[in-house]
This record gives sequence, C-alpha cells and structure tokens, in this order.
Amino acid sequence: MNYTVTWLAVAEQDLATVWLAAPDRTAVALAAHRLDDTLGDDPLRFGESRQSPVHRVGFDLPLGIEFEVIEDDKKVIVQGAWLVR
Repeated sequence: MNYTVTWLAVAEQDLATVWLAAPDRTAVALAAHRLDDTLGDDPLRFGESRQSPVHRVGFDLPLGIEFEVIEDDKKVIVQGAWLVR
C-alpha cells in the first residue's frame, strides 16, 4: 500500500448502518475491504472528483463512499459511506 486509509468515525458509523440494513451483508463487507485496498494503492485513479481533484466519490457495489486524498502525506480519509441500490 502506498497510502494510509483512515475512516472518520462518522464514516464508520455510516458503514455499520449500511451493513445492518443491507440485504447481503457479506457483499458490503467485501466491498469495504476492496475499497480499502484500492484506496491504499492509487486513490486518485479511483472514483470521480467532486469539489476538487482530491475530494472524490467512488463505488464498489453495493457500497458508495466519499473520500479525500492528501497527496503530500500519502493519506486517504473516508468521510462517508452509503448503500447503493
């Protein structure tokens, strides 16, 4: 991994809420793990930019996330998560 991935407490709570509401909890857990791996490898090539090139959203069905990349520190901060239906 080239980047350290951190989930804010609110994003972790979002993920827990999504997991509890999901019809397939295993799919949510696997998507979260894949997202961590993807973000750790090359986050600026994943997802779409929003307010700036480093503020992004990405999807690994059934999960969507909002994240920010801090290039100088090689960090990714996941700010929110939701269930994609």
